[in-house]
Amino acid sequence: MNANAQFSTLILAALPELRAFALSLTRDGPRADDLVQETILRAWSHADQFETGSNLKAWLFTILRNLFYSEQRRRQREVDDPEGKRAAGLMICPEQQSHLEFEDFWHALGNLAPLHREALILVGAQGLSYEEAAAVCGVAIGTIKSRVNRARTHLMTLLQIEAGHEFGPDDILKAVIGLDRPDAVND
Repeated sequence: MNANAQFSTLILAALPELRAFALSLTRDGPRADDLVQETILRAWSHADQFETGSNLKAWLFTILRNLFYSEQRRRQREVDDPEGKRAAGLMICPEQQSHLEFEDFWHALGNLAPLHREALILVGAQGLSYEEAAAVCGVAIGTIKSRVNRARTHLMTLLQIEAGHEFGPDDILKAVIGLDRPDAVND
């Protein structure tokens, strides 16, 4: 019998005792089975570290015990978040993408006709109502609405945006382009 076959036979003989030990630690059958399986995998991957003639069961029990306590430490740091709500609140969008999107936006804004750009900035960036923007520009409300709509449409074409979710995390830029409002496309 070669060394691998002998090692395999010794491990198989230790399985019932390993499972009993794992059950005593976890008090959970499926978790104990996972722990035993991980122990066997670790033992096989580190078989070259096992010294022939030493106590294989003690070595396996040590691996199992270390795995159990490592798992316990990891679980203490984990937060139960099955739906991912907590993780979603911790998510931070990368700054470099936002910066690049702003540069693209700034360039596209410069390509708008001055009257369209003015109307869009007053309504989108400054937050003025259509009535207030119309008074500032000295035109009818319908004219401001038309200019804002044309500016938004042209910006979306220049930026190759088809839907609001494609535009980055910056709320101000979304407001300027009108993607923060449900009626943005129909202005």
